[in-house]
Amino acid sequence: MPLLQALRRLGQRPTMQDWPGLIEAYRPWLPVSAKTPVITLREGATPLIPAPAIAERIGRGVSVFLKYDGLNPTGSFKDRGMTMAISKAKEAGSEAVICASTGNTSAAAAAYARRGGMRAFVLIPDGYVAQGKLAQALLYGAEVLAVKGNFDRALAIVREVADRYPITLVNSLNPYRLQGQKTAAFEVVDALGEAPDWLCIPMGNAGNISAYWMGFKEYQQAGNCQKLPRMMGFQAAGSAPLVLGETVEHPDTIATAIRIGNPVNRDNAIKAREESKGDFMAVTDAEIIEAYKLLGSAEGVFCEPASAASVAGLLKRHGEVPAGARVVCVLTGNGLKDPATAIEHNDSTFHTGLEADTNTVARVMGF
Repeated sequence: MPLLQALRRLGQRPTMQDWPGLIEAYRPWLPVSAKTPVITLREGATPLIPAPAIAERIGRGVSVFLKYDGLNPTGSFKDRGMTMAISKAKEAGSEAVICASTGNTSAAAAAYARRGGMRAFVLIPDGYVAQGKLAQALLYGAEVLAVKGNFDRALAIVREVADRYPITLVNSLNPYRLQGQKTAAFEVVDALGEAPDWLCIPMGNAGNISAYWMGFKEYQQAGNCQKLPRMMGFQAAGSAPLVLGETVEHPDTIATAIRIGNPVNRDNAIKAREESKGDFMAVTDAEIIEAYKLLGSAEGVFCEPASAASVAGLLKRHGEVPAGARVVCVLTGNGLKDPATAIEHNDSTFHTGLEADTNTVARVMGF
């Protein structure tokens, strides 16, 4: 039983310090032992936020919730997998880790590796990583290598390096990554008291949809939920290999976190779709930006563009949502990862060059 649930049943009021991080909170569900050195930043326990404005657009008594993993320590869901991957690498005696990244993985890998006293090497596609994410990796102390090529090429290189040299790969090919990420499904059920009817999620390398499905199935098998959700995965139209059924050689989308043309978790994601009777669909960059702006202006939630693909997909498929259903949209990253997109794409009014006096300010405000 998760720690906060146990405290509530005992009549104790939980505090922020009661949350020990997801490994300790869900230890019985994870491949760790007393010998595992737990490297944690107290990740997990991210909020499930009601989204009434989005629910109103769908109608028919549908409830919508946002699983906002952008409130993890490094600002994305990658922390869930990285606490496990780095802890197990440390247990195995590894002194360095490596990953390819469109940004979020590099930030999480660097933060957890450095906290564990390990070196972190990250390969990024040169010129295709949002500045907020690059800044994180650098400040955390990673050694960043920007290569001329896309994410898929960078991943091929780090896989070869990890095969040849004593360094641990911490991309989602690492099985411990998905083990950590599955805890998000546990948290959704713990918060709702049951699995949702639909789980809408962005897909890049497709590890997260695979991990969520693993978590929901494990919780159902243990009797913690009675049903399983329909897994609805959404990709950007310019980077939609799982929708098209073939590798995209030159993926292109404003949603840099899911700009991946050859997902390594392809088979697991397809299995999740088939077993859950779910579906995959592409959403355009315009639809992603519209959902991105709606989340900010109507729900007060600032996510990165890739996260908004889940909401864009839900709105595109709204007519199929059963009446009275409960839908969870996964928001994988924080909007502060990519402030340039927010500055370029918004509907707000920005008054500049005003005289610094009360009358001028009041007049512009309409008084």
